[in-house]
Amino acid sequence: MKISKTLYLHIFTAIVIVLALYRCAHDYGTSDGSLSTDNQTDTTAVDTMAVPPSATVSSAPSPTAVVGQENIVKPRQWHRINSVPSYKDAFPDSNEVQLASARKYGVTPVRDRADAERRKTELVYVAANPYFHVDRLRESIPYLVPRASILLQDIGRAYYDSLYVKGVPLHKIIVTSVLRSEEDVARLRKHNINASENSCHRFGTTFDICYNRYMTVQTAKIPRRQVQNDTLKWVLSEVLRDMREAGRCYIKYEVKQGCFHITTR
Repeated sequence: MKISKTLYLHIFTAIVIVLALYRCAHDYGTSDGSLSTDNQTDTTAVDTMAVPPSATVSSAPSPTAVVGQENIVKPRQWHRINSVPSYKDAFPDSNEVQLASARKYGVTPVRDRADAERRKTELVYVAANPYFHVDRLRESIPYLVPRASILLQDIGRAYYDSLYVKGVPLHKIIVTSVLRSEEDVARLRKHNINASENSCHRFGTTFDICYNRYMTVQTAKIPRRQVQNDTLKWVLSEVLRDMREAGRCYIKYEVKQGCFHITTR
């Protein structure tokens, strides 16, 4: 079909007008950067990595400049450390309460270390784990039932996470007592009259985490600032409170032994 000169001019003019309106609208949308994501900096990702986890907890880190003077990353907001109102009230579970759970989920008490070695189908070795440190054991063996082993690892991992989001250098919790054989209990009672003959530790469901010692996680490139044990204890108490309130365990705050006495449930 042959197009007349007049129709051609009308079509050409309409196309030019449409293109001009589109260009104006595009320029308006990107003039302040509000409608276009091209060439924008991902400030969220930069903010996450801008401040190291060893920053002071009590004050937010100072703003960090990125490429361009006009592009400033906001300071990272660390989570507050609140601890618990009262250790005795937050962790009141008596030996009787924990013993009932130990008998329900635990193994038949082992006679000695040789007996424990033969019970590896029922028990899990826990002395080699990246999330916690097992102290040098004198009256217990580094074995737990699978249920308790998972609980201990979850506590150690949650403690790492909590320290990080609060801006506290990483530390490992220290486990001071695990499975006790009948032989261990008898030996312990000779020099500790407070040691219970019906100890929950006999069933492989119970472990002690000390609250006055922690193992610093060292790195070659990042120097670690010193942290008071009270700060680390406050963070640990928050983690343990959450585990207890979630129905994962029973916990007793032991004043004389300096530990949290924990039994899976």
